[in-house]
Amino acid sequence: MITHIVFFKLLDASSENQTVIAEKLLSMQGQIPQLRYLEVGIDKLRTARSFDLSLITRFDTWEDYEGYQNHPYHQTEILPYVRSVIEKSVVVDYESVV
Repeated sequence: MITHIVFFKLLDASSENQTVIAEKLLSMQGQIPQLRYLEVGIDKLRTARSFDLSLITRFDTWEDYEGYQNHPYHQTEILPYVRSVIEKSVVVDYESVV
């Protein structure tokens, strides 16, 4: 199982904006066939170290992950939008060992 996790620091971290962005990320469900699992979380603690949103996606293979990254919905609907609303992001991609 391949896991792709992204943490986002938003330009506008208001609760309303977090919800709008979370809904946009969740719109990938059913649009990208390689996507086996999708979860979006909104930070509640809001500490100085916190990021505002998290995205967790899972795939069966690295090829499926690449298919997700290159899928037209991800490329045209998600990436341009996300890039316009974030200050920064950090990512980790890994293959489960258990």
